[in-house]
Amino acid sequence: MLNRKHSKSKSAQTHSSVEGSSHSPLQAETKFSLLAELLDWTKTLVIAFAVVMLLHFFVFNLSKVEGHSMEPTLTQHEWLFVNKFVYLFGKPGIGDVVILKEPNTSDKEKKYLVKRIVGIPGDRIEVHDQRLYRNGELMDEPYTDSLIEDMSYGPEVILAGHYFVMGDNRHSRASLDSRSFHAVPEELLRGRAEFIVWPYKMIRAL
Repeated sequence: MLNRKHSKSKSAQTHSSVEGSSHSPLQAETKFSLLAELLDWTKTLVIAFAVVMLLHFFVFNLSKVEGHSMEPTLTQHEWLFVNKFVYLFGKPGIGDVVILKEPNTSDKEKKYLVKRIVGIPGDRIEVHDQRLYRNGELMDEPYTDSLIEDMSYGPEVILAGHYFVMGDNRHSRASLDSRSFHAVPEELLRGRAEFIVWPYKMIRAL
């Protein structure tokens, strides 16, 4: 009698053990599914981050206006959409609003300016009688709101691969530009500002 009870008890334990492990394959499958989904999301995020970084370095970025040198066109704290791709296949032109690395700074310093191109290679640029002349002709500059209050400048003939830039703010000492550091080499140009993107009330093309 004792042996039979022991046998039944052992059989019950064995049966119970089998029943207790019946959910293990489902749990393993669920964990595997969650892990696979997590890996998919990770891959997606890594690819998205890589694409954003490539676009940032080679296609576009956002740049914040600091200072008053481009008033009245641009005001402080506005954000600009900067097209970095455009100059890979074309040349800067008269009137382009550009972001450039400040000349005479070290490679480690990240100081950038926003200015307007008013002279391209071969042009003869001169400031006299408070006005800007390009190749002997008075430039039409509807983006300014005053005469040039600083001293006369030039004439300067722009070298190949260089561009003469000025701020739209023509009040006295309002802009650090080519009148101080002369025409800048093209490699200092980081891109063309295409739009004001913030604040939303100021959104417009340049």
